[in-house]
Amino acid sequence: MRHLLSVLLSSAFLLALLPASAATVEVRVSNVAGGKGKINVAVCDRARFLKQCAYSASVPAQAGETVVSLKDIPPGTWAVLAYQDENENSELDRNFIGIPKENYGFSRDAASRFGPPSFEDAAIEVRDGTTTAPIRLH
Repeated sequence: MRHLLSVLLSSAFLLALLPASAATVEVRVSNVAGGKGKINVAVCDRARFLKQCAYSASVPAQAGETVVSLKDIPPGTWAVLAYQDENENSELDRNFIGIPKENYGFSRDAASRFGPPSFEDAAIEVRDGTTTAPIRLH
C-alpha cells in the first residue's frame, strides 16, 4: 500500500512538471475586401472578451479569404474576433456614434445587432491539435 501511494504521488509530481498541452487556432477569415491593409485576429477568454485579449496576430489581407494561425493556445473555451484594418492603424475605426467603419466578425458568426455579441454567442471549444474558426467579415 505504501509503495502504491508513493508511485501515485511520484506520478502526480511528474505530470505537474510536464508542459500544459497547447493547441493551434486556425482562423479562416472570409469576405476580405480587396486585399487592403491587414487582418487582425484575437482569441479571448471570457474575462478579457472585447478588451485586451490574451492572444492576437496580424497578417496582410488577401482578397476573398485570409488564414491566420495562432499557436500555443491552451485548450478550453475561447471567442475569436477579426477585423480588416484597411488603414493599418492597429485599431477598429468607428464613426462618431461608435459604429465600426471597418469590416469585422466573430467566431460562430455571432451577431452584433445593437452592440457586440456576448461571449457565449461567439464561444468555441479549442482542443489539442488544430481548431478551425471560420469568421465572415461584415
